[in-house]
Amino acid sequence: MKKSLVTYFSASGVTAKLAKRLANAIQADTYEIRPQRPYTNADLNWMDKNSRSTLEMKDPACRPAITLPVPDVQKYDVVFVGFPVWWYREPSIIDTFMEACDFTGKKVVPFATSGTSGIGDSGKNMQKLASSAIVETGKRLDANLSETALSDWAKIYL
Repeated sequence: MKKSLVTYFSASGVTAKLAKRLANAIQADTYEIRPQRPYTNADLNWMDKNSRSTLEMKDPACRPAITLPVPDVQKYDVVFVGFPVWWYREPSIIDTFMEACDFTGKKVVPFATSGTSGIGDSGKNMQKLASSAIVETGKRLDANLSETALSDWAKIYL
């Protein structure tokens, strides 16, 4: 099996739980993508046109700061990148992460959590930010998937 890393950003804890189950299922290392300034409930209020998350997602150039250091992804063959779906795509903090790492020659597999929204163009967006990687289309996963189901899904990339 290829050496893998499960990275994730989780605003509410849902994506974190799924990412940790995935990492356990495939015996991967983990790395949490943490914002330098944590998101508050008010920041995450998608119905507020002036909330932090809304403003970030309206600005394609927005790159929220993340805590450093980022992992050395060159030690891995496959990097899974998990996140909640925001405005039908990856949150801007994922863009920060993609630009902060050297994914040369790596396979990157996006996975997302969401109540109903799909993963949208996240894979394509992430490919543009890591042009030297192979970024898969990715998939929205049910937040309650078992380790067995997660392992079965991940095997196609390992």
